[in-house]
Amino acid sequence: MPCSLKEKYDDHLTFDALLEAHKRASKTKRNSKEVLKFEIDLESNLANLYKQLKNGTYKMGKYREFVIKEPKTRIIRSLPYIDRIVHQWYVHEFIKPYIVPRFIKDTYACIDNRGTHLAIDTLQKYMRKMRNRYGKYYIVKCDIKGFFYNIDKDVLYDILKRIIKDKKLRELTKLFIYESMKDKKGLPIGNYTSQYFANIYLNQLDHYLKEKVGVKYYVRYMDDFISLVQTEEEAKSLLTTIQRFVEDKLHIELNEKSIYFENKLGVEFCGFHLYEDYRKLRKRSRKKMSKKIRKWNQLYKAGVLNLHDAMLSWNAWIAHSSHASCYHLQEKYYNRMLFKEYMPFRANSSLEVEEVGSSTL
Repeated sequence: MPCSLKEKYDDHLTFDALLEAHKRASKTKRNSKEVLKFEIDLESNLANLYKQLKNGTYKMGKYREFVIKEPKTRIIRSLPYIDRIVHQWYVHEFIKPYIVPRFIKDTYACIDNRGTHLAIDTLQKYMRKMRNRYGKYYIVKCDIKGFFYNIDKDVLYDILKRIIKDKKLRELTKLFIYESMKDKKGLPIGNYTSQYFANIYLNQLDHYLKEKVGVKYYVRYMDDFISLVQTEEEAKSLLTTIQRFVEDKLHIELNEKSIYFENKLGVEFCGFHLYEDYRKLRKRSRKKMSKKIRKWNQLYKAGVLNLHDAMLSWNAWIAHSSHASCYHLQEKYYNRMLFKEYMPFRANSSLEVEEVGSSTL
């Protein structure tokens, strides 16, 4: 178990560490006005930020709010660029080396070298083990109702302060948690720290189920988590146990869709419908790509399709869908594209993207 975070703040607060945090924060925003403005006087801006963090005068800026509607409607809150640098520094210097190692091996969101595809590989492996051992077994599928919006800040801070003993780091952590939104509950979707705080929050449930309840086959990706048990009675009891723990200890609720069922039905998880020996792409993903292709075809006919953007989106979908048994679906969608001669059938070479560039047909 990693040691407590004690007297670590000043050791990790260096100009070089903030410079690296800036590089990470700007990676996907190189040409944004905020980044370009910050880089005009990069050394002075980082030096001022270093001074604020050193003497405890750092304050977060005001959030910018906007709404996204895919895959569902959510309010996203975005901080000014300088705050995103601080979040990068905080996560990279403290959360990843000292707290992430406390997570169980079968939680997969926002952790280096894990992710959705390893999560489904692991779950499918566990499903085969249960099938081979018992034949019939039961799946307990749960998620949290309005997870990010309902995280109790007091509970989260209590969890973190048991680990963080450094006074300066505690104060910064407290600022991130309580200044992000004025309500008692909720973390802003859009903050880099939020996804890690959310993982830390449910890490309590992970350890409880694995170590106290004794659930052997359990996989979590953020607030979606699956348990596999032998009998219907065990499944029913486990669902009740989980419900009581999240309500009593974490002050959150299970989504009403949380349920248990027999393994022959398979299970939806991380964008796929899994069975022991094969997997299907989730219906929502199929419909979303079909809709995109229709839109691309309309833009192509109008002569305003951005091939570069379309190719990136197509490549991402091909890479994702290739983890399921859907070659014929990929072929079907590819053949629907009126401009397929410009598109690779497989997501393969960045060279092909560069050759087309960002030109509009």
